[in-house]
Amino acid sequence: MKSEKLIEDALVDWLELGDGIRRKVMAQNESMMIVKVGFDQHAIGTLHHHPHTQASYVSKGKFEISIGSEKSILEAGDVYFVPTGEIHGAVCLEEGELIDVFSPRRDDFL
Repeated sequence: MKSEKLIEDALVDWLELGDGIRRKVMAQNESMMIVKVGFDQHAIGTLHHHPHTQASYVSKGKFEISIGSEKSILEAGDVYFVPTGEIHGAVCLEEGELIDVFSPRRDDFL
């Protein structure tokens, strides 16, 4: 039986989003969601915004991250924070993975 509290990565399927990006919704409730996002090298998370607060951890690879007018190269171990409604995006410079946390959850991902 799959637990909603103890989640094994191997039991969660990737959703292919196209253009070298895939996503796994690892855990969620109404107030929070944690999502794993895999990127092939050169894949682009296009500039966008949403009403959710987002914190992201670079678990693998290297990314050029844009938030509002700021831009920086972040690598494994680095973190970025996106305030509600802020325009942001990512360009994957080396194959990588982001761990995104949203509050509240992104219902559009379900």
